[in-house]
Amino acid sequence: MAEIPESIHTVAAKIDEWHEEHQEGPRPHMGASLLGHPCDRWLWLTFRWAVVEKFNGRMLRLFRRGQREEELIVSDLRAAGMEVHSTGAEQSRVDFGAHVSGSIDGIIEKGVPEAPAKRHVLECKTHSLKSFKALCDKGVREAKPQHWCQMQLYMHGTGIDRALYFAVCKDDDQIYTERVRYDEEAAKALVERGRRLTLCERMPEPLSTDSTWYQCRFCPAHSVCFESKLTKEINCRTCALSTPTEDSTWLCARYGNEEIPVDAQREGCDGHVLHPDLVPWKWLPSDDGLTAMYEIDGEVVKNGLPGATVHSSKELLGLIGWEVDGDDESPVPRVEAGVSA
Repeated sequence: MAEIPESIHTVAAKIDEWHEEHQEGPRPHMGASLLGHPCDRWLWLTFRWAVVEKFNGRMLRLFRRGQREEELIVSDLRAAGMEVHSTGAEQSRVDFGAHVSGSIDGIIEKGVPEAPAKRHVLECKTHSLKSFKALCDKGVREAKPQHWCQMQLYMHGTGIDRALYFAVCKDDDQIYTERVRYDEEAAKALVERGRRLTLCERMPEPLSTDSTWYQCRFCPAHSVCFESKLTKEINCRTCALSTPTEDSTWLCARYGNEEIPVDAQREGCDGHVLHPDLVPWKWLPSDDGLTAMYEIDGEVVKNGLPGATVHSSKELLGLIGWEVDGDDESPVPRVEAGVSA
């Protein structure tokens, strides 16, 4: 009888592979959950889809677990006598214009023991044991400033002046709750920060110019800031011809300033022109409004809709090379291994 082979975790690997293949693309808006991030440049790069963070299967499953925890938290709150609505698929949204918005985990109409008649914005989070201990010791504003900022934006958008922060420790199911007061000045500053960054045409300064700074060392944008200084993403938001607007749309100069649908933004077009802040090359004045000219290794190269004298963005980023196919002397596009547009 043949022996069962020793496990090499193929089941787990297959599950993680599926999640990695099906992870969602970047969100189209500047989320309230991000606006407490300390770096303006990181926020600008992620909103522009110039740096798209990819997660492994285990992390994606952890995110899923956090999302599913919300349903259990709401169930427990209701069991404890609280009236909770606007949860799950019926979440409320706050929208501050200029692409700045967010979705709220829930709204508690009444029943919070410390203030039974008060309405509260509900914010649910899961934590590792280390993170949970820091939260208990320091409180949410100091231990998790991004979460505090997120609640300020939700309170500002709903007109509710209290939030209930509900945290669960994933290691032992401990619960930590904290009521948070609305800070109008802080909330308005966060909205203005978001609007400034979404509408900003040029890339902001980084949090630090030191590549070894602890908040920069492991940042997914480290390469763009300190190494290649070159995006790997080709989409409408990394194109110099697209413009974000205050009414939360994107317009394309190549097509008469028409609005670009979100799905089209993700794909880009053949006329993509690399944004000058997303390449390391010297920018030169162009002779028209639909191409860019860069000095690359001492040569002047025109970037835009490919033609006899114009190179596509995919060519310039090395996503497409050129090679001779057999006896045919005509060039054939070749996608380099390991790189995707």
